[in-house]
Amino acid sequence: MKSTTLFSLFLLSAFATYLPSTTVGFVLDTDGNPVRNGGIYHIIPVIITGNGGGPEFAATGNETCPLTVAQNPSPFSNGQPVQISSLVKLLYVSEGLNLYLRFTFVLPCAPTPSIWTVVKGLGKRHPVKLTGYDNTIPGWFRIEKVPVEIGGYNLLFCPNRGGCGYVGIDNKRRFVVTKTEESRLWIRFKRLSQASTATATATA
Repeated sequence: MKSTTLFSLFLLSAFATYLPSTTVGFVLDTDGNPVRNGGIYHIIPVIITGNGGGPEFAATGNETCPLTVAQNPSPFSNGQPVQISSLVKLLYVSEGLNLYLRFTFVLPCAPTPSIWTVVKGLGKRHPVKLTGYDNTIPGWFRIEKVPVEIGGYNLLFCPNRGGCGYVGIDNKRRFVVTKTEESRLWIRFKRLSQASTATATATA
């Protein structure tokens, strides 16, 4: 699989597709602090509804290694820690910044690094997978604030060509990219403690 080549293409396109804006605010974590570029966080639902928790990896279809990003079925699970990074040399993550996401824990059977990618799927929904698929759609993830009182953020995927789509959950708890607003995830970012961050970094 062409994971190294795909990651290189991601890096090359980051600078070309992001234009900084002074009007865009920082993304804030659950403590009200700006999300750090390269920081490690749990991505959790805004409201605990009983429908599930944070993201984890799962094996779907013919996968012999869990390469699918899916939602943990427990609403009380934070899921696997995720590193949120941009190649733009900024201390904090702002809304609309081109990002790549990766699980800090890597399974022995999974490619390294385990970066989130979007794979061309059937129909209008495209699954979110870990590095390792050839039919990856070039593009970047972005974070967008939800303009309602409940607060939180949406996670978007913006291909190099075409409009952005929302990251949501299908009926099998898989993360998918969709154009439908009703299917989008409303999320928050919970920073790991220093001890947990050290452990997560050691396993990356």
